Amino acid sequence: MLDLIRRKQKSTIVKLVFWVIIAAFVGTIFLVWGRGDDRGGDSSATALRINGDKIPLDTYQRAYSNLYTLYQSLYREQFTPEMERQLGLKQMALERVVDQTLLAQQARESGIKVSKEELVESIAQIPSFQENGVFSRNRYLEVLQYQRISPDEFEAAQRRQLLIDKMIERIKQGVSVSEEEIADEFRRRREEINLDFISFVPARFENKVQVEEAELAAWFEQNREDFRIPATVALKYVEFNPENYRDEVVLSEEELDRHYRRTLGQFEIPEQVEASHILIRVEEDAEQEKVNKRRELAEKVLQQVRTGEDFADLARRYSDDDATAREGGSLGYFPRGTMTQNFERAAFDLKPGEISDLVRTSHGFHIVKVTGHIEAGFKPLDEVIDTVRKSLREEKAKQLAIEKAMDAYNLNRKDGDIEGAAQESGLNVEETDFFARDESIPGIGRIPEINQVAFSLKPGELAKPVVASDGVYLFTVKEVRPSRLPELSEVREKVEARYRREKSCELAEETAKKAMQALQNGKSLAQAAQSSGVEVEETGTFSRTYETFIPRVGNSEPMSKDAFTVEKLGSVLPQVYEVEGKFVVAVLKQRSAADMAALDEETKKELRTALQSQKEQQALEEELAALREEATIEITPALSNLLER
Repeated sequence: MLDLIRRKQKSTIVKLVFWVIIAAFVGTIFLVWGRGDDRGGDSSATALRINGDKIPLDTYQRAYSNLYTLYQSLYREQFTPEMERQLGLKQMALERVVDQTLLAQQARESGIKVSKEELVESIAQIPSFQENGVFSRNRYLEVLQYQRISPDEFEAAQRRQLLIDKMIERIKQGVSVSEEEIADEFRRRREEINLDFISFVPARFENKVQVEEAELAAWFEQNREDFRIPATVALKYVEFNPENYRDEVVLSEEELDRHYRRTLGQFEIPEQVEASHILIRVEEDAEQEKVNKRRELAEKVLQQVRTGEDFADLARRYSDDDATAREGGSLGYFPRGTMTQNFERAAFDLKPGEISDLVRTSHGFHIVKVTGHIEAGFKPLDEVIDTVRKSLREEKAKQLAIEKAMDAYNLNRKDGDIEGAAQESGLNVEETDFFARDESIPGIGRIPEINQVAFSLKPGELAKPVVASDGVYLFTVKEVRPSRLPELSEVREKVEARYRREKSCELAEETAKKAMQALQNGKSLAQAAQSSGVEVEETGTFSRTYETFIPRVGNSEPMSKDAFTVEKLGSVLPQVYEVEGKFVVAVLKQRSAADMAALDEETKKELRTALQSQKEQQALEEELAALREEATIEITPALSNLLER
């Protein structure tokens, strides 16, 4: 999973923004520039100096916090401190801040301006500042006040973001895609190959590994650091559960109305259409003769629809979409973004009762009939009042829990008296078992902020309350057990298991290399397989659209790249590949060139769009690389300390 995430992160400018409720609607500009949350950080401290411009430490901290919150929301309990480190969120946040700053600086140097009219128009287009689709100044001020952002701060940040957007558009302006590039990309995507391969799985060699005590002990000494027992802590804590304060919450009609308007996005009704369709299926890469025949059938059915025959009956007779044909082609209501682009465009352009022309998608030819349409809007308050009341009660109960936890903290922090804090609050002190920095906390669960703070506290020192999804925690460290190197007897089972895995991998790789050598010496793959005690397998045909995935083998970028580079049939791929824990030797069995007759206008359009996007992204990345190369970037000790934690 992490490898896939890293590949997706190669794009330099990736708009990763995760805000809750209203923050989600304000826009993306506060990812780096906004004021947002006041928790933590010294706004007067400098994190970076980029070409002389000072970047405040809290700007970096907000960029990091937003990325952290995003990934925590995406992966929930799977998101651990270890995953955070592997993703490199701290470095990612740093890169975001640097790139945004460099683009803003370059925009100013290039003479790019943002007019007052452009600024006003951009703000008016933000949905959370609108009422009934029209900008509302009262709503605008209300939302900013809720986010603790002044209009001047927001408008300055919005102007800066528009400046960056204009700079990005200027970089992209010089990019174009030629007919030759489209044809080359079509050939590249549609070329198919087939491989014969043999694979060597380490598990099959484990019974050949002999564990000698002296060798195991020597291996353990060389790798002892890998088995280090991490530092652990045990906590004393008091949980301030919002459920305990729900009965203290009083809700007024004004508060309910305000909360409804504040969280209006939760009650949005997207524009939807109700449609039915008749599908005459034809593969995207089908021969032109077959395409023509299927088009003729589709046109025949369309003519029958237009002469008044019952659409549902025709769908049952002709549609190749088995799931909807028996329902007369009905797809029900659906919003934008759920159907293929061409189908969706046709459906939303039609009025109820209208029939489309033939619509071509990757599935074939569609005849679309729209039977209903729902305009975008919002559910009224009286319809969602119970949800609003529950949400606001929970919010205010949580705020009460935070206030009571902070009171307990402030009154007892000097003496670190967790028992006194609990007694004053009418709560009990709980204790955890020992846990490591990357482990779930016994009795509490996985709360990364507690893990981080716990290992920086001294025994008896009260930590500032931590707000979690299920409550607020006030805690102190009961005991610390420092990290240490173990004796072999303490971790023998783990050591022996890893020793066996490592040695079996070596045997598997060694056997694969011998098979490779046999092929290079003139033996066939079948002969090499027989000598090695394995069987020849076949991938089946696949194309570059599979990206790094090779059927029946797994994901391997080097193997996929080499497979499409080798030209002569029967050629051995140039190395042994380690793919998902096994070692693979492969031979090119078959190569099929693209059928250029299938490059129709619709496919050209799709390829042009994809290539344009790729080339624009490449141009942006090259511009940023050049800006970074020329820039003077100084990281202050304050930021260095954060990055090293």
